[in-house]
Amino acid sequence: MQEVKRKYVIPGDIVAEGNLRPLVNVFKNGNSIVATRIGITESNQDGAKVIPLSGIYFPRANDIVIGKILDHSSLSWSVDINSCFAAHLPAQDIFGRDFSPAHDDMGRQLSTGDVIVARIAIFDRTRDPILTIQDKDLGKIPTGELIKISPTRVPRLIGKRGSMIQTIEHASSTRVTIGQNGIIVVSGKDKEGTTLAINAIHMVEVEAHTSNLTQRIKQLLNVPESEIENDDAQTSVSSDPTINQDEINSNSKDKEMGMINSNGSK
Repeated sequence: MQEVKRKYVIPGDIVAEGNLRPLVNVFKNGNSIVATRIGITESNQDGAKVIPLSGIYFPRANDIVIGKILDHSSLSWSVDINSCFAAHLPAQDIFGRDFSPAHDDMGRQLSTGDVIVARIAIFDRTRDPILTIQDKDLGKIPTGELIKISPTRVPRLIGKRGSMIQTIEHASSTRVTIGQNGIIVVSGKDKEGTTLAINAIHMVEVEAHTSNLTQRIKQLLNVPESEIENDDAQTSVSSDPTINQDEINSNSKDKEMGMINSNGSK
């Protein structure tokens, strides 16, 4: 197995020296590779990169996100998706092509403060993201505790083949709906289980970059070692949203779709 070297850096720190290829969140300066983000370096024979420790959500078309209704105009709802961009859900997405502002009451469908799970239908950086809830299992989430984590932690929370989030759900008897924008809804039968799941999610966020995280999560949740497969062997690539994002999006979407049904749908 090839050696992987890691250390903490801030922008401007030297990640590595020598004839290495700059990968992500770094740039080449002479014989040095320099960090552009706060995070953990990773360098091996393939090159050098920085895995960011935090970051805001930047929308991507087809991402599954969780948002909160802020307000509505005569034609669309404004939705907070934990980004520097405000998203918009067109009224026609719910009422259809025959939508009429004069006859259709938008407030009866979605009100300020309502939480929805949606897909980003259109985003090209020239205008705010356009959402849709027309796909299967999307729509209003009627119940649950809303929490927020760094979007860069979402792949680690899901885990290899969904193992981390399945561990949390199984041990706490909850359902967890994950948005790729870092917004999460936890729904449980009782407060104790919900609190346990939330504590585990926060542990993943804080300690995502550390080793043996799955074991510590199992200890927190009192999970027998033999029940759940250890996913700590997953590569650190999955913790970096700038690498293999299409694969991460696909895996995240599949997992989210499986959880949304129990939380409520359109």
